[in-house]
Amino acid sequence: MSNPIQSGRRFVQFKAFTVDLRLGELRKNGTRIRLQDQPFRVLRLLLENPGELVSREEFRQRLWPSDTFVDFEHGLNAAINRLREKLNDDADKPRYIETIPRRGYRFIATVETPPNPEEKTEEASGLQQVSGSGSGRRLSRWSIGAALAVVLAIALFLAIRRQLRERSAQGSPPPIASIAVLPLANLSNDSSQEYFADGMTDELISDLAQISALRVISRTSVMRYKNTELSLPEIGKELNVDAVLEGSVERSGGLVRVSAQLIRASTDTHLWAKTYERDMGSVIALQEEIAGAVASEIRVKLFPAEKTRLAATPAVTPDAYEAYLRGLYHLYNRDQADLEESTVYFRRATQIDPNYALAYVGLADSYVLQGSLLYMVLAPREVMPKGKAAALRALELDNGLGEAYSTLAYVETLYDWDWGKSEEDFRRAIALKPNYAPAHLWYAMHLAAMGRHGESIAEVKRAQELDPLSLIMNTSVGLMLYLAGRYQDAVLQLHKALELDPNFFVAHWELSLAYEQKRMFDEARSELEKARALSPGNPTILESLAEVDALSGRRTQARDILRQLTRTGAKEFVSPYGIALLDTALGNTDAAFIALEKAYEQRDNNLIFLGVEPALRGLRADRRYRELLERLGLSRN
Repeated sequence: MSNPIQSGRRFVQFKAFTVDLRLGELRKNGTRIRLQDQPFRVLRLLLENPGELVSREEFRQRLWPSDTFVDFEHGLNAAINRLREKLNDDADKPRYIETIPRRGYRFIATVETPPNPEEKTEEASGLQQVSGSGSGRRLSRWSIGAALAVVLAIALFLAIRRQLRERSAQGSPPPIASIAVLPLANLSNDSSQEYFADGMTDELISDLAQISALRVISRTSVMRYKNTELSLPEIGKELNVDAVLEGSVERSGGLVRVSAQLIRASTDTHLWAKTYERDMGSVIALQEEIAGAVASEIRVKLFPAEKTRLAATPAVTPDAYEAYLRGLYHLYNRDQADLEESTVYFRRATQIDPNYALAYVGLADSYVLQGSLLYMVLAPREVMPKGKAAALRALELDNGLGEAYSTLAYVETLYDWDWGKSEEDFRRAIALKPNYAPAHLWYAMHLAAMGRHGESIAEVKRAQELDPLSLIMNTSVGLMLYLAGRYQDAVLQLHKALELDPNFFVAHWELSLAYEQKRMFDEARSELEKARALSPGNPTILESLAEVDALSGRRTQARDILRQLTRTGAKEFVSPYGIALLDTALGNTDAAFIALEKAYEQRDNNLIFLGVEPALRGLRADRRYRELLERLGLSRN
């Protein structure tokens, strides 16, 4: 076969695939196939030598020079495997890439060079000879040049006029105001390094989230697209973003290589691409450099403080950064065992590098989540003070960390009941990091507790915009609607959440609360049975199940569950607030207030909703209820 690439052509074609050598793109029947930098370079080298053996040594010399730190054998094997995956090729019965054992690879499909779309076809007529005075002669060079200049001028004029008309009709590309950072591919050929690629993704999102003029999709939503086969336009449409940042990370020893490319989502058009290599101690600076390059490319407006943050180049001890990323990996898994494991890694990071502010933020979050509303796997008194101390230490080291202010404000709401201070810190957190979805969610809870339901729903919907595929964000919208007394709206929203994942027990539980207030007890019980099957032994589910039993006339069953929960509470933490709800449903008013006093003593997080909880409306006329609201700082005229 002839060499199609050395002929200078931009496009190379084989079967249904087209390769754009200038943009570094692979397309199948016109649809772009996501392919990382190194596999594309391997494909290009194969296409430069169609039908011929490309030895492993040639791959090493051309694509893995002597100063490259990535292991060559693993790197080449990984690149070939990715290529075969994207081409739907089979190593045993190859259609495109044939393995020559112990020697190298050969591209065996027929390679063609279609005409470049932007190239002008030459007219067949060309330049003609002209006759005169009975003897033939050619036009002089000057005459040919003049004629050609006129033709080019006319063509240029027509092309410009056509472009102006097209721009007038279509308008210039809209500015980029929203972005999603897709999960970075792990090219280290080591599955145990997934935590590192995921952590780098998290940190890029975090850096971009500081830009107030840009809407940045949160980690939970983008992680759903890990190893996806969806096209970028499809992803952009689902997330409602203008652009995506995708790339890969390779790690070997103390060095890291990150390849990143910015793409306009709707048209799948490359806007910017670059590859970076750094040592582990400079990784944080690398992430901020990439975020700054993206901001510059899309010409987004940066405020002075945002420029300062992105220009900062803090160093971190490599072992501390390693522990921090492992902590993040476990923190985002969210179950009890992972939350405990995340605490271990974050604490290790702070021990290795006592000045590592982000490690203290991670430690604060791991403590707070274990004692917070949704999980409450440990008594709040055991972990909330530790979480607050870690957040304050983070702010001592770096008072510009919006996520640290957010966690601090969350503790001040759930545990300290310091409403003025928590509101101040929530506002500061959002000002510093406007794209940090948890800050908007936790502030929504604060506002709901204060009875400011319109503001609460607006904040939780902002969190949902930033993390549209997050189960927590979608169910939290339902919870805020429930607390506002909008039960049918809550039902509709929670059904939408279950469309994302029908096995998310929290959505079934919250849906039961709305059905209970609508007096639809059969539906409420059905949802609670689903939740109990998905989260066996969960005390909160059992409390709600007993409450529905009590309200629907199954009082014996409700009392049986109450006795069971009392026995469980002697061995592990059971929310006394939930017991108060159950006693209220049973009509045990005095017992309900005893449970609420216990909730007050134990700093039960749920108590912040005492003033707005629909299930406690039967207690509101009681003097003890009003007195408890005053002690919580929630009394209203």
